[in-house]
Amino acid sequence: MENKNYYRIILGKGNSLFEEGYVGKYIGVDMGLDEDLTNQLPDDWREFNKKYIPVYLKDNPDKTKVSAGLKCGMTWTLAKGMNIGDIILCPDGQGNYYIGEITSDYIYVQEGPLQHRRSIQWFPKSISKDMLSESLRNSLGSIGTIVNISKYNVEIERLISGDFPTSITSNDETVENPSEFALERHLEDFLVQNWKSIELGKKYDIYEVDGEIVGQQYPSDTGPIDILAISKDKKELLVVELKKGRVTDVVVGQLQRYMGYVKEELAEKNQTVRGAIIAFEEDVKLRRALAVTKNIDFYTYKIYFKLEKK
Repeated sequence: MENKNYYRIILGKGNSLFEEGYVGKYIGVDMGLDEDLTNQLPDDWREFNKKYIPVYLKDNPDKTKVSAGLKCGMTWTLAKGMNIGDIILCPDGQGNYYIGEITSDYIYVQEGPLQHRRSIQWFPKSISKDMLSESLRNSLGSIGTIVNISKYNVEIERLISGDFPTSITSNDETVENPSEFALERHLEDFLVQNWKSIELGKKYDIYEVDGEIVGQQYPSDTGPIDILAISKDKKELLVVELKKGRVTDVVVGQLQRYMGYVKEELAEKNQTVRGAIIAFEEDVKLRRALAVTKNIDFYTYKIYFKLEKK
């Protein structure tokens, strides 16, 4: 099938509804909206969010625009963004992924969990996470109910056919330093796991919703934000972008687009937006580009390695 897409989806909090979805041959999300969306699904997800974010916030006044955007975005993705024939990877909570193919358009089920659904034809065998390349494994572990993993289409098709690759390289033409790119794929996870111990953690917390981190690879209309954080006084949102060996102009432009999205779509009336770029080494071009901006900071990181004889 042309233009086939690939997604990872989690069924229920902590994969609690995986068994029901597997037996019932469906995937689904719960938006907390008791409404059939069949005739309410525009081609542009931003139009859907514009209409339903206010509805969600009215029904959930304790929630923020960030959590509302996530709920609406994942609902539109499942109901409209996914197509018949797209491939789904679904974790069972036991270290395995079940693969299936979407076989129906959007379905609304009034009774039961995960009211907004798509029918699935599951493939016979599950895939252990140990069979995956490290890059795909990291992407599958990203925060969020639904994650687009289409860039791993070659590896996933090999998994389906039983051919297990051992490594995946980047085909991103904006990458000018492949070794730095490979290193900084791991940096993001390290920063998230050790956030409280780094400089940024003194002032900011990675964004959470209902106690779960949602600020890693937060979806936007120009791509996923590496890290979305919020100041401890809740007055400032921080957008963190890792350079990942890419061309300076690409990184700065991308960060500014993310910041614009956060300012226009996510920030509350009393919140400002700040940006941060993290790179492996000093970058004169980057400093020149940031010299005329007042709301983007530049950080470098260092790696320490110590060998001890025993």
